[in-house]
Amino acid sequence: MANGPSPSPHVGFWLFSFHVGEVFLYFGLFSFGYCKNVSARPAVVNVGALFTLDSTIGRVAKIAIEEAVKDVNSNSSILHGTKLNITMQSSNCSGFIGMVEALRFMETDIVAIIGPQCSTVAHIVSYVSNELQVPLLSFGVTDPTLSSLQYPFFVRTTQSDSFQMTAVAEMVSYYGWKAVSVIFVDNEYGRNGVSALNDKLAERRCRISYKSGIPPESGVNTGYVMDLLVKVALMESRVIVLHVSPSLGFQVFSVAKYLGMMGNGYVWIATDWLAYMLDSASLPSDTLESMQGVLVLRQHIPESDRKKNFLSRWKNLTGGSLGMNSYGLYAYDSVWLLAHAIESFFNQGGKISFSNDSRLKTMEGGNLHLGAMSIFDDGMLLLGNILQSNLVGLTGPLKFNSDRSLIHAAYDIINVIGTGFRMIGYWSNYSGLSKEPPETLYAQPFNRSSTIQHLHSVIWPGETLSKPRGWVFPNNGKLLKIGVPNRASYREFVSKVRGSDMFQGFCIDVFTAAVNLLPYAVPYQFVAFGDGHKNPSYTQLVDSITTGVFDAVVGDITIVTNRTKIVDFSQPYAASGLVVVVPFRKLNTGAWAFLRPFSPLMWTVTACFFVVVGIVVWILEHRINDEFRGPPKRQVITILWFSLSTLFFAHKENTVSTLGRLVLIIWLFVVLIINSSYTASLTSILTVQQLYSPINGIESLRKSDDPIGYQEGSFAEYYLSQELNISKSRLVALRTPEDYAKALKDGPGKGGVAAVVDERPYVELFLSSQCSFRIAFPRDSPLAVDLSSAILELAENGDLQRIHDKWLMKSSCSLENAELESDRLHLSSFWGLFLICGVACFIALVIYFLQIMQQLCKSAPSDSISSEPGSTRSRRLQRFLSLMDGKEDITKNKSKRTKVEGPSFHGDRDEDFGRSSKRRATDLATGSNIN
Repeated sequence: MANGPSPSPHVGFWLFSFHVGEVFLYFGLFSFGYCKNVSARPAVVNVGALFTLDSTIGRVAKIAIEEAVKDVNSNSSILHGTKLNITMQSSNCSGFIGMVEALRFMETDIVAIIGPQCSTVAHIVSYVSNELQVPLLSFGVTDPTLSSLQYPFFVRTTQSDSFQMTAVAEMVSYYGWKAVSVIFVDNEYGRNGVSALNDKLAERRCRISYKSGIPPESGVNTGYVMDLLVKVALMESRVIVLHVSPSLGFQVFSVAKYLGMMGNGYVWIATDWLAYMLDSASLPSDTLESMQGVLVLRQHIPESDRKKNFLSRWKNLTGGSLGMNSYGLYAYDSVWLLAHAIESFFNQGGKISFSNDSRLKTMEGGNLHLGAMSIFDDGMLLLGNILQSNLVGLTGPLKFNSDRSLIHAAYDIINVIGTGFRMIGYWSNYSGLSKEPPETLYAQPFNRSSTIQHLHSVIWPGETLSKPRGWVFPNNGKLLKIGVPNRASYREFVSKVRGSDMFQGFCIDVFTAAVNLLPYAVPYQFVAFGDGHKNPSYTQLVDSITTGVFDAVVGDITIVTNRTKIVDFSQPYAASGLVVVVPFRKLNTGAWAFLRPFSPLMWTVTACFFVVVGIVVWILEHRINDEFRGPPKRQVITILWFSLSTLFFAHKENTVSTLGRLVLIIWLFVVLIINSSYTASLTSILTVQQLYSPINGIESLRKSDDPIGYQEGSFAEYYLSQELNISKSRLVALRTPEDYAKALKDGPGKGGVAAVVDERPYVELFLSSQCSFRIAFPRDSPLAVDLSSAILELAENGDLQRIHDKWLMKSSCSLENAELESDRLHLSSFWGLFLICGVACFIALVIYFLQIMQQLCKSAPSDSISSEPGSTRSRRLQRFLSLMDGKEDITKNKSKRTKVEGPSFHGDRDEDFGRSSKRRATDLATGSNIN
């Protein structure tokens, strides 16, 4: 809450208040004397009220409290005959006067105090309240440092500035600003509010770039305010938060308008001190004119019929000369909150009784009358009932959470326009920023996603709808200190011109071109980082921004996770990522090149499947197809010839059985795919130059013990040692491209390296002049936003590519169609085909053997069963083998006969393969046909 007019300073105030606080804190335990005023339900309950009566809040609160007392005393449903008696005293926002008035209250046996209004008074009076156990119900103190741990009898019946500063921070983050300047009144209210704002901004990666306090005394001269605002105008931030008292606030706006600080580019955010002034009084036109476009926070009071009726009643009371504000409504509700707590207090058996503190009696002397102050015996019981209240007042629900704050903290966000203001949205601790009133969102699921945070459009200072950028370069004569790495190698990216302070290179040209596209001037100077004899540490270079050595850094700086946590980066303008550079050699085709398309395992499995498929087809065709019959030697040759001839689709043997044809069709499809793949791979091997490197992946590099090179100063060392857990003893720092080439050519055997791990831009530049190596595999400043946009514009209009070609396109290698060795065809690429073929063979064999077993059961003679189990098993095996080898007469196997005849088998083997298939069959067991 903004403090009312402050009185002239009181001599000895702080010394006196400090000693009084010490006195009360010293006597932590009470030894009680006699009791008085003991009554179960007295006729009158005394209550004090302490605030600044002649302030805007005080005038409204006085009338609101008086009306609340009338309403309570006239309501028969509460207190049941007991009346509230309010005694009001003015503290004039003075800690000294507030403490004196509080001590006077303690002589009158009051049970609670409504107030105080000012933070300064609250800090002092809370010590008295704690010692005498008298609750304070403050409707106007918003200082967030008044905690329940230090001041257990202080109860805040309004919203804390902790919530208000959260709302300010979320507004700053919503509009994309990173820094603000703060002007505050230099007392507990102002300092503690700014401290809360700083914490809330930090949570959103924003900050207070400049803050300045104004003395709380009245009558601060215009010259002081003008000097302060001139300092603010010289700062970078154009977002100004004003957290002061009304008299100081209007003075600041008047001087700011005179200095031109209420025009385009500026953003002013006023806390709720301005809102209650707009609600309570009709401000002069020149005052309103001086704060056009200002954003203001106002405590949100939900609309209700009770509120409308009370506001109508208020107009009749004041005749329209004094408007109601949120603090007046909270003062009204504080009386009702206390009345309900007293009612519960009586219902629980509480008694209004007071005890004298024997310690104070020993301190009596002079005219202080300390013995007259009494301790409220059941103060803790009344305090508990206050904190457990759950009712609905004019301001909405009156209920406290675990940290003694009212639930549903919310603020209106208003925009001062013309002679009034317009609502642009709301903030609540439940839903954040929104266009809808918070009470309509409480029933919805909790969602604080940034995608649903919206506000209506704002008319900013200068009568513009365009959102201000929120910052400018400080107009204080200082140049931005831009750190530039003074490299020893790869000077095409950035290098210092010898004999001067100038820099050149790809990164410098990109930065210069981007700055020239900005709509404002950027004063800067380049400062070298490093001695130029070796590459500097880029981690230390980035850290120099956080320590204030540099304002920004320009150069070939890689964006990595750890760095993004402490600084902001512009849009990347070169390809990023780590790559591995390895030496390679050319592979000649050779006499055995035809074996290279397939891996050894692939050759083995393919050969096995040729044999297996031949055997399966022979089994399925042997009984019914004369082309698969004959002497054993001929049948073996047939199996091999048939399976191999399918490779060229040149098999002459016909398949008769359905199962055999199914297996053959699937196998021919597999052969077709294998043939095509082999032909394509062999063609590539024989016609395209092949390159070979022993390093074929990061895993092979990690598992080996070979040394690995990296660029000196690069983050690649950290990545290899920390992320990949490669021993630092294997890492070799290399400085120049010549070092790269020599180390790679020498190899591990001659003191070189097996590979070099570096960032892609350096590797591309290195490979443009070194043709013997290849890439194995790839592995919160506001200026950053504008520069990123400028870099994107450079990319769109082609300037970025032209700068790239100027510095980095220096290839001396011929454009040969060379590739790294392509991988062989492995079994993993074909196992699905082999699986399908294998499953088809297995199913066909299962069906075939089931048919054989069925025929075997039907062929068993019923009259020649031997009594010996051994001979029975032997005869069954003989019948099974004979049935497998026998020739089936397929001419008798007709489909539409009424009697199905079984096949007939020959007992003797055919002598001539391929001759007549019609032979006389004899029964294998009995000599007769098997039906």
